[in-house]
Amino acid sequence: MSVGPVVLEGLVRRAQAAPRLGTTRLVIIDGPSGSGKTTLADQLSEELTAQVVHMDDLYDGWNGMLAGVDRLGRQVLEPMAAGRDGRYQRYDWYAGEYAEWHDVPHADHLIVEGCGAGARRFDGLSTLLVWVEDGEALRLTRTLARDGEGAEGHLRAWMAAERAVYQAEGTARRADVRLNGWGAVTWPATGL
Repeated sequence: MSVGPVVLEGLVRRAQAAPRLGTTRLVIIDGPSGSGKTTLADQLSEELTAQVVHMDDLYDGWNGMLAGVDRLGRQVLEPMAAGRDGRYQRYDWYAGEYAEWHDVPHADHLIVEGCGAGARRFDGLSTLLVWVEDGEALRLTRTLARDGEGAEGHLRAWMAAERAVYQAEGTARRADVRLNGWGAVTWPATGL
């Protein structure tokens, strides 16, 4: 998924609003796996010259979505809200253990992308919450292409966990902007 120049310009403009994470403008990109969150984060990071924190680095495996959200808050966002730099230890999915540490210094912008990143508890810290979603069949195809056919059982369980989290959090309803998996704005109706 790649957004066009008009949508990208609109997102950049919205990301320039007042900072709410100390002096940093936090952009959160959330939505189900395989929707295009990472691609959008990469596009925005180039425009905003922003570091991207990938939730995949914070989950501690296939059952670690909620633990990853907790780690995002505890290790990155809470320290930054208190005026300190964030820092997290990347989870190595292949080794099944934590690996090297990554610093997240204060900057004009920080982008966090991944399933669960738009948790309600971060509402007061984010400048912009973007929801990206597409149909389950397409998402499964994209994700299996990325993670391999052997991951299908894990992916289906992950997708069920996502649905439960998004239902409880109301993430799509709370988003400032909603995009489909092809980069088109689906809400607000007036576009960007």
